[in-house]
Amino acid sequence: MATVELLFSALPEHVRTARLVAAAVARRAGVDEAVLDEVRLAVGEACSRAVGLHRSGGISSPVRVRLTEDEKKFSIEVGDDAPHAVVAEVVVGGTAVTSVAEHEDAGEGEDDMGLAVISGLVDDVEVSADEHGGVIRMSWPTTPATVLP
Repeated sequence: MATVELLFSALPEHVRTARLVAAAVARRAGVDEAVLDEVRLAVGEACSRAVGLHRSGGISSPVRVRLTEDEKKFSIEVGDDAPHAVVAEVVVGGTAVTSVAEHEDAGEGEDDMGLAVISGLVDDVEVSADEHGGVIRMSWPTTPATVLP
């Protein structure tokens, strides 16, 4: 199992870097080429959401991205340190997705929209959150590399 970890300051300009790294690692892990745009978009949404939560909450800790290559799947976790209050759990595409509300001053509708975009892009997605922060976990199947003679 290979893992790449990325920590970046909660600045919007770093989201692009996270997207590029995620796409490169996904490609190396064997994610189908046709799905790489979805990986980029989903990571961009998740990272933008985390950056927004950190900035609106005045949180100085970095946004965390963990990219993990397993034998049959490629997983990405995007973590934030913003306090969340769990509101409801819904099932999207056969997967339970937890809807969360942020601080009262954060844009709840904007957060729900970002989660909806992510769940539309990724079949296997899980959102967990509590008063210490949140994590969006996403995964895609991989195909084993073909060994050329």
